[in-house]
Amino acid sequence: MADHEVPSRTRRRSTLGTTLALAVLASFGLYGAARILVPPADAATPSPTHRQDPAGTTRDAPVPPGRWTVRTLAPGAEVRTGVITNAGAHHSWTVAVSARATGRVTGAKTWAAVGSRDWAGTTARDLRTAGFRPRVETVLWPRYSDTPQGEMGRRVRVGSYGTEAAAARAAARVRAAGFHADTTWTGYDVEEPADRQNVHVVVVDPRKFTGTVTGTYDGDVARPEKVSAVARKTGSLVGVNGGFFVDHSEGGRVGTPAAVGAEHGRLEAMAVGSRAALVLGDGGRRVRVTDLTTVVTVRAGAAGRQAQGINRVPGTARNCGRPGGVPSALPWQGVICRLPDDMVVFTPSYKAPLPTGPGIQVVLDASGRVVSRGPRGGSVPARGQVLQGLGTAADWLRAHAPAGAPLTVDRTIRDAQGRRVVLGPDDSIVSAAPTLVSGGRIAIDAATEGCLDPADLSLGYVWSAVRQPRTMAGVDARGRLILATVDGRRAGGSEGFTFYESAVFMRSLGAVDALNLDGGGSTAIAVRGALANRPSDAVGERRVGGTIQVLPAAAR
Repeated sequence: MADHEVPSRTRRRSTLGTTLALAVLASFGLYGAARILVPPADAATPSPTHRQDPAGTTRDAPVPPGRWTVRTLAPGAEVRTGVITNAGAHHSWTVAVSARATGRVTGAKTWAAVGSRDWAGTTARDLRTAGFRPRVETVLWPRYSDTPQGEMGRRVRVGSYGTEAAAARAAARVRAAGFHADTTWTGYDVEEPADRQNVHVVVVDPRKFTGTVTGTYDGDVARPEKVSAVARKTGSLVGVNGGFFVDHSEGGRVGTPAAVGAEHGRLEAMAVGSRAALVLGDGGRRVRVTDLTTVVTVRAGAAGRQAQGINRVPGTARNCGRPGGVPSALPWQGVICRLPDDMVVFTPSYKAPLPTGPGIQVVLDASGRVVSRGPRGGSVPARGQVLQGLGTAADWLRAHAPAGAPLTVDRTIRDAQGRRVVLGPDDSIVSAAPTLVSGGRIAIDAATEGCLDPADLSLGYVWSAVRQPRTMAGVDARGRLILATVDGRRAGGSEGFTFYESAVFMRSLGAVDALNLDGGGSTAIAVRGALANRPSDAVGERRVGGTIQVLPAAAR
């Protein structure tokens, strides 16, 4: 199917100047936000608060109930923990009936939580005929910068239950009557405030902190690991999960990055189109959030060929976003695109066995000279690189990479303004999507970054506009790094944030630029090596593709 057009946007580079009055939201939803200032470490009660609406006007508001703690890990590094509660919020389990849908990108038959007005009316009528008492609810578009406003569609639900088990029994009866139905908690809906949200906020001040902050794959981009395990291994003060990664084998090697990433100044994964990234320069002393794009060119004398991947399975691009991808060259969250004429570069950080299959492989030594050319497989030399090609990319390697020939692999990273980003040995990059705050204003480009499709509500609606566990990163006007997590999916009773709530939250913390990192079951925070939150996966903490670690000076 045809690619959709998305608006272009220029983002300001964050150079950062106002004081961070660290705040934690009390309760908020689609129509506004309240924030409470987290007290200093020696305070017994919360400070006065103000309520702030999306337009920026403020009015006095009472401090909502909550429990707050502040933990200083080192000079310039703090963790602040809050339990946001709203006694006026009352939620229940219910049965959600889904609408039939066809994926606009993939063409696959699927289901959507929101449908058209006609669908909702017909479905409600059929449910009543079957003996149920449905209700139809209007769903509005979130306040994103690149999606429509007003009514998004309608959803259909049945009943209100005190337990998930009771709702599950009711959903089974609805399914038996021929409908596609499942259970959901009404506290995930943005139309009403959440009743509980468990949050952690990390603030690192580079003017006071003598350690480093780094995005890390723990030396192996092909091995997922728990945040807490990496934190213990590195001796970090605090760590959180990082960017997107391949989470099932259909999308390639599990654990490999699915967004741009760099560690120790080396590009270890390519960008998915133009998406938000956190650049941790000079060990976290210079932090900014900006869109990044990448171009990797393999050169043999005057001839050149662009590679479309680093450290991923050739022909398979999780989240799409690469030229030549099918069905789209645009970024699409969670969608797997195919590249029939693909070239992928493997670095020594890829410590798993190399992918096998059709195509060709070229092994380079540390100087870039071709050591061997042949079938795909084996491993990456400790000080070399490997190129794998499919289709016309394989033909190019056969023509230009005989044994003994010198090749160069040029890597170019550019920011939102088109300026080249040059990495030093203490620089790292972590990326996900979408942008939440830009230039001090809420600016969520969920459609542009492929997180939500206005023409296909089966793609991204539940992930972006329904409360979920989230991990966020940002920078304030003084250059301080802000990392935040919120538990969700009722883990520990917490309901999570939507993208819009995440943006309001980060802005309330003083962030002038912020982005969404990986979330859901990946959301995790470890303090001094111990898991500090309640991940939503049934098995507990998930192994993730990369982390952000705040390391003490001794660990540098």
